[in-house]
Formats: sequence, structure tokens, C-alpha cells
Amino acid sequence: MRIAVGSDHAGFPLKQILAAWLAETGHAVYDLGTHSAEPVDYPDFAAAVARAVLDGRADRGVIVCGSGAGACIAANKLTGIRAGVAHDMYTAHQMVEHDDANVLCLGSRVVAEEISKDLVKTFIGAKFSREDRHIRRLEKIKALEG
Repeated sequence: MRIAVGSDHAGFPLKQILAAWLAETGHAVYDLGTHSAEPVDYPDFAAAVARAVLDGRADRGVIVCGSGAGACIAANKLTGIRAGVAHDMYTAHQMVEHDDANVLCLGSRVVAEEISKDLVKTFIGAKFSREDRHIRRLEKIKALEG
């Protein structure tokens, strides 16, 4: 799978670990920054990951900031992005299976390295169910994008 990754300065160390681990496990990784722990603005990197998903360079995106929340808010501003914060396996799976999420947001100050790997593995391994009720709900979400 092609996965775009990005982070702000707070998420930089964890993003580096996840990007290397994803590459080691056979995924094509597009690291869209940041590339240091120097302070930066998370919306810039959330948008870069979201755009990579939207334009087809990546199948899914992973964004890491301090809490996951800011990056999630920023990514969801781009029409067609369905980003969610997940700090548990149920949410990481369910957000894809039921909501067709295409971007996972993680909080580097909330989840540990090994749990983060499990969350990413769960997220990228999940598939949208295509059940009628989920398709109907997804269409309603798309209508809200206006």
C-alpha cells in the first residue's frame, strides 16, 4: 500500500519511527515532512498528506501531531478527506470499515510507539464494508461537503 505520512514537530519522532517501520513492512512511504523537531505549523503537513491521498499518490495517510486532534481538524477541511483520531484498535478499524476513513491521525503525546504501530497496521488493514447502510451514510457525509 502507498502511505503518505506527515507530522508537526511534536509528532516528528514518532512519524520517523512509523515511516521506517512501514517501509520495512513493504509499504511505499511518502514522507511529506516535517523533517526535524523545529517548531512548525501542523496544518501545513496535514494538508500535504491529505492532498497526497486526494491526488492518488497515496492510498491512505497517517498524520502525527501532539494530540492528533489539530491534524485531524486540518485534514478534514479538504473535500474528500475522511480523517479520524484513533488511540484504540476498535476505532482504527471501525473508522475504515464503517466510515471509509482515508487518513489516520495519531497523538504522539497520547500513544506509545508499539501501540501506534498496531493502530497503523489495523487502519491500513481495514476495508470499507460496502454495506448499504454504510454507503448511505457515506453519501450523506459527502453531501455535507457541499
